[in-house]
Amino acid sequence: MQKLIIPNGSCPVILNTYFCQKVVAKEDSKTAHAVHSWDTPLPRRSIILAQMFRFKSLTNNSPENQVMCGGHTTVGTDWTLRHEQAELGFPARAPLRDSLLDAVESQGVATWSGAGVRVVVQRVYSLRCRCQQADGTDPPGVRVCLLVQDALGLFSEVRSEGAVLKDRELEGKSCRLAGMKVLQKVTRGRMTELFSLIDTMWPPVAPLKAPGHGPAFEEKTHLPPPSFCYILTAHPNLGQIDAIEEDSISKLYQPPIPRFLREILQTDGPCTRCSFYARVIYQRPQVNSLLLEPREVWLVVTDATLQAQGEGLGLPRTVPVCVAPSCVLGQEVRDALSEAASKSFFFRDALRDQGQVVCVGRTVLLLPKPQLGVASGAWELTSPVRLDELDSVTRVNSICSVQGAVVAVDESTACSWPACDLCGGERLERRPEDRGAFSCGDCSRVVTSPLLRRHLQVFLDCPLRPQCTVRVKLLQHSISSLLRFAACEDGSYEVRSVLGKEVGPITCFVRSITTRPACVGLEEVELLSEGGASSAHRWQPQDP
Repeated sequence: MQKLIIPNGSCPVILNTYFCQKVVAKEDSKTAHAVHSWDTPLPRRSIILAQMFRFKSLTNNSPENQVMCGGHTTVGTDWTLRHEQAELGFPARAPLRDSLLDAVESQGVATWSGAGVRVVVQRVYSLRCRCQQADGTDPPGVRVCLLVQDALGLFSEVRSEGAVLKDRELEGKSCRLAGMKVLQKVTRGRMTELFSLIDTMWPPVAPLKAPGHGPAFEEKTHLPPPSFCYILTAHPNLGQIDAIEEDSISKLYQPPIPRFLREILQTDGPCTRCSFYARVIYQRPQVNSLLLEPREVWLVVTDATLQAQGEGLGLPRTVPVCVAPSCVLGQEVRDALSEAASKSFFFRDALRDQGQVVCVGRTVLLLPKPQLGVASGAWELTSPVRLDELDSVTRVNSICSVQGAVVAVDESTACSWPACDLCGGERLERRPEDRGAFSCGDCSRVVTSPLLRRHLQVFLDCPLRPQCTVRVKLLQHSISSLLRFAACEDGSYEVRSVLGKEVGPITCFVRSITTRPACVGLEEVELLSEGGASSAHRWQPQDP
């Protein structure tokens, strides 16, 4: 929106400038013809089927190769690329535009015709949408998008329809855009996440072309960041995104620069993007590769720089990363996460804001590959994972090590139940005809000696949080270790028999933190290992 103040006017005029037509006053006739002829479609050509399929029985001189169109006879010629482009309405050898803005101004909201625009593809990612792909190539509600930049520095996001961008490696390449349509014009205030990604590619790494139609390029040292961006969509039939070999505009490409986690945590800014390699040591909840419904997932990650840091730097050894529902995970990444094993990933263009690392829309998770440009072993772990102890700076959704004495037991939630001693299933049904034995609903086996599962939450007195109530939900092996010397013959126990017992160190996930009253809610968990089993050290109490 713009405000127009008219001299001697009674009030200002508000203009909607999202789509506007450029008017050139006193334009040179030769220049105007050269510029506007780019958008002039060629006359409709009549192409017979014999030419399209190259039937040898019908030659160019045969009378069958003449067709009537609009009262005029058209004689067929050889089928060339020129005819294919003419049928689509694109000039065969029209020069490409350098400016996306000129194309938008000349075409408005209509689908682009005429020559295409030369751009460089800065990023390729997927975004969620409300549509269903007609060809079924992508998951429901997901479309592939390109973030492109023209020779003048303007960015646009191209959202594909159908399979226009399916399985095409276009990032970093020069492309020709044609058959586009403007969906909307967005500004920084309307789409902060998009512009936080654009800011990582600004200022340009190569000179930008000066406005106009000349070949001159200009070098600017203090360029203001882009303030607007056009959202484009590729027409299902007319949309063309073709790679251009060895074009100078590809010099504008700025690949994501991976950084170590320690560097990222030391340089915090409002709504900035960052890329890094890290190993996932815990995830919550477990990712299912077959479920495509978007949901929030927390990944606790670390790298060599955080694990090797000395004391006193004030940085955590692990970092919780929130994968928002807007972040689209590829099938390869979902499969890797569903294996419940500790794996390394490349987090490309994650959002760092207010101390949190979030994977949002336009963030891409990839499995590390040698060609991504990081020295082997520079970020990988070479020793077992070290955790921070629970203290006053511990944050929600993080992982910490906890140790303390039991001061109370939550008897209101304490309970026990039987489980199958073979498969561990908990769907047991009592069989009166078998003298109280159980039947397992999972493995269909008669269970005569069921396992006893327990639910137990205890309150600990932790030295590093002396004025805080620390509530911990224990795992089965910790409950068994704690009650090993306190259980009665019938399986019950007395609360006073566990008071004062030392628990830990155990690995816990921080579920909640409150200040009034000061309370920390923890849940004991097991870290992932490279083989898929738990890598956590299991605490065992000493014999009394």
